[in-house]
Amino acid sequence: MRERLATFVTLALCAAAAACGGSDDDAAPVAEPSLTLSRTRAALGSPIDGTFRFAVAPDAQIAGDYRVLVHILDAGGELMWADDHDPPVPTSQWTPGQVVEYTRTMFLPIYKYVGPATVHVGLYSPRDHSRLPLAAPTEGQREYALASLELLPTSENVFILYKDGWHEQETSPDNSAVTWQWTTRAATVSFRNPRTPATFYLHADNPGSYAEPQPVEVVVNGQTVDAFEISPRTEVVHRTSLTAEQLGASEMVDLTIQVGKTWVPALLPEANNRDTRELGLRVFHTFLGTQG
Repeated sequence: MRERLATFVTLALCAAAAACGGSDDDAAPVAEPSLTLSRTRAALGSPIDGTFRFAVAPDAQIAGDYRVLVHILDAGGELMWADDHDPPVPTSQWTPGQVVEYTRTMFLPIYKYVGPATVHVGLYSPRDHSRLPLAAPTEGQREYALASLELLPTSENVFILYKDGWHEQETSPDNSAVTWQWTTRAATVSFRNPRTPATFYLHADNPGSYAEPQPVEVVVNGQTVDAFEISPRTEVVHRTSLTAEQLGASEMVDLTIQVGKTWVPALLPEANNRDTRELGLRVFHTFLGTQG
């Protein structure tokens, strides 16, 4: 969650090109980056997987830990949103000739724009906001255009209705683009039956005070179709595959997220919190992706 709350931190960084490097940057690149998207066309509000790859230069020496800058720009070059994050291997541990590669799921925000977009990537220091030179095309400020994406309207998505077991939506005080809803012990969503195999995405975390993993079950039509655990203070994007048989023959499908443990902050003296709600998981996104 700390990553998500800081995702827009770099929007105001590098006000001066001298601090970040410009288009005439002649510094030796520390790595060659690439980004492969799982889809080149995606509806706003939907998840998309990005595979990031950094081929570290043979003579590279990186002092300190840098974050991965991810900026999504519209056709006019205006910044729409960011998905900055820490790489799974800290840059201070990157070695010459090493290839660092990982896949990250990003949920596209609901934004007032559809059309072509460009994804820019870079590496920046959270301490002094400086950026590292990379071996890729850039228009300056050490920000590199690595992928293109066509943004589609939200009408392309399956509409999900939140029913019983959900608390009201909350917004991060640090970033209005980050919202969530807490579940109770059992929280239900409903959607029109796609009558085809589908994947249910659950983007959530387990920030409760208990130190044990949180058991979670996904129940459809009274049948448990998936079971997994979310480790304490861990944010995950979990995928549940659903067959047409599991979805059944009804026009609408009810899917319930059942959690094995709940907590009430007001009952925990160490929490110093007056919140009397029963809390299960903190859910950032749900999504139903269909096949065909």
